[in-house]
Amino acid sequence: MGFYEKARQPRPSIHDPSVRPLRLAFLKGAAVNLLLLQILFLGLFCYLFGSLFQQTTHIHNIDILFVDYDGGAIGAAVRDAYQQLKRPGFPTLFERSSLTYPEPRTIKNAVCDIKFWGGFYTTANASNRLSAAFAGGSDASSYNKTNVLTVVWNEARYSTVVDSAIYQNMKELSEATRVIYSQTAAPQAIKSLNSSDSAAVSAFSDPWTLTSVDFQPTTQGSRLIYNTLCIILILIQEFFYLAIVNGLYLQFKLYTTVTPHRVAIVRQIISGVYTFVGSLCVTGAIWAFRAGWHVGGSQYVITWMILWLFAHLNFLVLDVFTIWVPPAFVPMIFITWVVLNVTSILLPFELSPGFYKWGYALPAHSVFNVLMDIWSRGCNPQLYYALPVLFVYEILGLVLSTIGVYRRSHYAVLKQEMDEKALQDRISAAIAEQTEDSLTREEMSQETPTSQASDMEQETRASIRRRATITAIEDQDELAHMIRREMSRPGLEKIMSSRENAGPCFDLPFNTSMPKSD
Repeated sequence: MGFYEKARQPRPSIHDPSVRPLRLAFLKGAAVNLLLLQILFLGLFCYLFGSLFQQTTHIHNIDILFVDYDGGAIGAAVRDAYQQLKRPGFPTLFERSSLTYPEPRTIKNAVCDIKFWGGFYTTANASNRLSAAFAGGSDASSYNKTNVLTVVWNEARYSTVVDSAIYQNMKELSEATRVIYSQTAAPQAIKSLNSSDSAAVSAFSDPWTLTSVDFQPTTQGSRLIYNTLCIILILIQEFFYLAIVNGLYLQFKLYTTVTPHRVAIVRQIISGVYTFVGSLCVTGAIWAFRAGWHVGGSQYVITWMILWLFAHLNFLVLDVFTIWVPPAFVPMIFITWVVLNVTSILLPFELSPGFYKWGYALPAHSVFNVLMDIWSRGCNPQLYYALPVLFVYEILGLVLSTIGVYRRSHYAVLKQEMDEKALQDRISAAIAEQTEDSLTREEMSQETPTSQASDMEQETRASIRRRATITAIEDQDELAHMIRREMSRPGLEKIMSSRENAGPCFDLPFNTSMPKSD
């Protein structure tokens, strides 16, 4: 038995004149599309990398509120340390008076309301308590090292970024402050140091430990993909199912058999149910692998709802793209949509060039800000713009997607009419050919001698034509049925059906045959 015998049958040479035009057309098409795709992906890579370009040099755009409640040597050391560390890669400290922020709670409120990325403050009377601890005794034993310098931040807000941009830099500021304090205030204080008191020596050698007030600790490993793969997979999920739905509508020819408004209603119901279940699965996966992340049941439900809205609006947006964008460009539009959305949430806009702030208009940026607000219990209040952006996409998507159903139905009916006309022409041609063949055979079998009268010959010919026509009419239904059956063979229908206005269509993993008509 041969191995793929048909594939090894002789074929014309590549230099054959009949093959040469095909070869040139193929090479031209391959070259043009190669150039087009390379330009597209080069642009996407540049756009993506541009948002991350020199990220560390933009850290100075991260603003930290500083309030000196101490008013002594420690507060002064903080200022001197900041002047030493001040650079493009270090957050900017904005010092405000204790009259503006009279207590630490007001600093926490300011950070929670995202007026600042973080807060840093010295505890009241910290310098005096530290100096008193050097003398030993009860002041040394009751001295609290964690009640000197405090950083306030929200780790749920771009956790992978603020870990280094805020917390690590504030730890560096704390250490630099300790060094400056030991160089300026400690030489004077050492004169009163009670070296026989271990608590006093400990206070002198290690005067404080930076205290962290983190609104929502977010340290689980899965946090790395909340603003990348989670969003990408949601978009891919909607695109794939959209292609499946389009394939079903083509397979069952619903655009030509069901009224457009019913098609639109059913499509919206199907997409709503699909995204409802899909967002539930995504939220369930996040919660299943949260690894001790302190989020509760109410946050689960709200996360589910906002992801449902995000998934459904993207289903509609992709549907709108596939309605008016030529099919050949749909994959390009889809990958561009994915990259633009993900790039808008990779980093806070403070760490990207100003151009990328146009990403405020993208749904991924809005939904991620809503999620950070949910996860940190309201400490990212940007709902005033995020929710309207999401609902604008949802409403426009519903309207344009419904209009698209009418457009698809219109072109589907036109295509059906063209197919029916082509079928009738094919049947008519087949009948005419069959009639002519039957007539020829009858005439050949009933030839009369040349000596007979002309009237008899004409009458015989007329009778033959009548019989042939009657036979052809009787066989017309059977012939039409045979042609329709031939045109509806598996695989042939997919080749002949036009998908120009149906959008992306995938073969169905679990297919269902159309009900057969008599």
